[in-house]
Amino acid sequence: MDFRLSRPRGRLLAAAAAVAVLAGGGVWAALPDDEPAVRHSERTFTLPESSGDGRGGGKGDGGTVRIDTSYFTAGDPDARRPAVLLGHGFGGSKADLREQAEELARSGYAVLTWSARGFGASTGRIGLNDPEREVADVSRLIDWLAKRPEVRLDGEGDPRVGVAGASYGGAVSLLAAGYDERVDAIAPRITYWDLSEALFPDGVFKELWTGIFFTTGSTVSGTGTPTAGPAARRVGCGRFAADLCAMYERVAVSGEPDEEARELLRERSPAAVADRIDVPTLILQGQSDSLFPLDHADAMAKAIRGNGAPVAVEWIAGGHDGGPDETGRLDARTRAWFDRHLKGDGGADTGPAFRVTRTGGMDSTDGEVRLRAATAGGYPGLRDGARTVPLRGPEQTFANPAGGGPPAVSAVPGLGAGGLSDLGVSLSLDYPGQHARFESAPLKESVQVTGSPTVRVRVRADSADGSAVLFAKLYDVGPDGRRQSLPEQLVAPVRVTGAGDGRTVEVRLPAIDHRFESGHRMRLVLSATDLAYASPAEPAAYTVSLAGDGVSVPTAPGLEVAAEPLPWWVWVLPPAGAVAGAVLLLTGRRRGAAKGASPGTDPERADVPLEITGLSKRYAGSADRYAVRDLSFRVERGQVLGLLGPNGAGKTTTLRMLMGLITPDSGEIRVFGHRIRPGAPVLSRVGAFVEGAGFLPHLSGRANLELYWRATGRPAEDAHLEEALEIAGLGDALERAVRTYSQGMRQRLAIAQAMLGLPDLLILDEPTNGLDPPQIREMREVMIRYASGGRTVIVSSHLLAEVEQTCTHLVVMDRGRLVQAGPVEEITGSGDTVLVGVRGPVPEELPEKVAALPGVGSAVATEEGLLVRLDGAGTAQLLAELLRLEVPVVSAGPHRRLEDAFLTLIGGAR
Repeated sequence: MDFRLSRPRGRLLAAAAAVAVLAGGGVWAALPDDEPAVRHSERTFTLPESSGDGRGGGKGDGGTVRIDTSYFTAGDPDARRPAVLLGHGFGGSKADLREQAEELARSGYAVLTWSARGFGASTGRIGLNDPEREVADVSRLIDWLAKRPEVRLDGEGDPRVGVAGASYGGAVSLLAAGYDERVDAIAPRITYWDLSEALFPDGVFKELWTGIFFTTGSTVSGTGTPTAGPAARRVGCGRFAADLCAMYERVAVSGEPDEEARELLRERSPAAVADRIDVPTLILQGQSDSLFPLDHADAMAKAIRGNGAPVAVEWIAGGHDGGPDETGRLDARTRAWFDRHLKGDGGADTGPAFRVTRTGGMDSTDGEVRLRAATAGGYPGLRDGARTVPLRGPEQTFANPAGGGPPAVSAVPGLGAGGLSDLGVSLSLDYPGQHARFESAPLKESVQVTGSPTVRVRVRADSADGSAVLFAKLYDVGPDGRRQSLPEQLVAPVRVTGAGDGRTVEVRLPAIDHRFESGHRMRLVLSATDLAYASPAEPAAYTVSLAGDGVSVPTAPGLEVAAEPLPWWVWVLPPAGAVAGAVLLLTGRRRGAAKGASPGTDPERADVPLEITGLSKRYAGSADRYAVRDLSFRVERGQVLGLLGPNGAGKTTTLRMLMGLITPDSGEIRVFGHRIRPGAPVLSRVGAFVEGAGFLPHLSGRANLELYWRATGRPAEDAHLEEALEIAGLGDALERAVRTYSQGMRQRLAIAQAMLGLPDLLILDEPTNGLDPPQIREMREVMIRYASGGRTVIVSSHLLAEVEQTCTHLVVMDRGRLVQAGPVEEITGSGDTVLVGVRGPVPEELPEKVAALPGVGSAVATEEGLLVRLDGAGTAQLLAELLRLEVPVVSAGPHRRLEDAFLTLIGGAR
């Protein structure tokens, strides 16, 4: 049966809605304009409690609910324009959407926002987008839009209308398109396709997220009027409909979803009307999202595209687990999508068919995470370009502990862990004896995984029913074999039935966009427990072995990161450098001849890589404005020194004086005891990458390095060229002309050039500009390894997270002066202190309980939460213990990060 509204039915419903509004006494409330160009009105609709049209199999009960709305228009009031409905996220209200609504109104749309049932000032019970209730409400709002004189019509009772929203609101946009054929375009964001699969993936109860979901709606609404029976009025049910409340309580107690629960959520999901959604759809899904992962977007795209509708897919950086905020850009792309498909603007740039956002570190100048994009002309799905990475490891037996605890840790909702793996950080914890692991050899080349990896394993379980619940994850393991990160903190639950005598299954791992660098390993872990999920309470033993060649990883070869245009300095610096070098050489010789003496060497400081004393440099033409003033610090062998400061702090000027490129006004610089002057012989022991490298664009990367080394006049065998090329990791690109390189490729080549000859002192100015997050992590490991052999590295960078993980010592500058210098831990404060945020005030007895935990030194309550000093325990272990104590954890992190210390120091200096 086709439940979509036909044109005649639309006219009848429009008339019925008008009568209901008049009878209910809907009132316009004209509010003062925040923006003169936008007209804004408030309205409350009185609507039937249930549609009674049989969409969900029920009948209306004659009750009513009140739906609170806001309406926005701008421009010529007599002009007709398309309309847009904006839905809010779960736990929110229409107030969250005002900024986007006003912007759409200024762009020529009539925009209606509303608070869904049970949220904001709207009454009624939360039905999780029940087709007979929340979805029917959207159709009645469309009826009202069809009566507005400023809204463009496609036919009588049929407005030109799009629907957009995030999470809960994103799902209702999909459902509205499936149930009401008047919807013309949609733009769902970070939402679900099948809610039963989101909360019960592969039949495993997603306990923490589901608990948060139902707890958010459990508070009894202060404005809502209960319309359900006594069961729904229990405190535990709050604003939820009685059937949903009973379902959640049943599953939460048993720890396992039943078919009735799955069917209840499935019928309220867009998947239930998959064959009816045939309008242009912009799908924006989060990579950092353990609630609604990327496979939901994949299912949406396949179904809607299969219905013949245009579809664009974007994997954004954030999601329900946190991450960078791309709201402004996503709102703009949504607006362009509606311009094309509602206004009919053929020139609107709706973006690529597929886009992936890739994240970098944090820039201290603006506090923003650096983002870049990879795009393709078509959506590749989750298995495009698959290749197999061999795994090794014997058959392994491990335990599912009684009661399912202590559980392993992967994603923890509310901790904002999204994007941590891009920085090489992992909160994951796997307990010995509760997991099996299989590992690849070190990768001979980098592998960019874009999609969902799969692996075949054989599972045997000695549980009573012969079933097993496993949690699969694919780690990125560093060259040392110990440091590991879990991409986006994602794990895939797997329920294996009929495994009493052994069963071979294919495990589909979470969809990711992650680069495994050359020299790294892939580590497959299958765990019996996970903190975010319910695992069987009965103890059991599981035996697991590999049943295939290894892990099959998709690479999406059609994805491209656009090469940035060559900056001006690539063309200007080579000839300018030659001229400057000749001038410096001549002037240096003249000065030396005039003075009749050379700077000489201080034997007592011959083993000190760098010592700066009283260094000052005025700006050209100024007697009292200094780029650097009275700067003094010392660097020892084996250190990785981070040179930090905001723009204009004098960092680059200091580095240029260190290289002899400019002459200080006063003070001195000594490298291995030699005073620095232009052309000083000791500079042959220094490798530097300052303000970019000048390459000849028509030559290959390899030819540029070889030419550079020949120009030094040193023997070819001293270049250590192969080591430098291995560091660059450019592969076949080394044989291509440099003019074809992206910015990141040129950056890697420049750093390899600085390392030619394996200098004793390596100076890098912003070495991670243009690099992908995995490349940044690899660069970090290169610098650490380089210094571990007794050499010294000085790095100037805006990426504070990278500096904190890479550097042993810091020099902080501001306005040309030294603010502070010393070891990283002294500047950032103790690294063993964790600040744990909890929901509500900290209970009086909680600090004492936490202090008594193993591996914890002390715990005190603060205004921000609970301050815990660790004494042997790790952060992941602490979180596991806190959640075992049922502490309502909402955040966790170092008490003082480098970012905090840096901003404090700079703020104090100003």
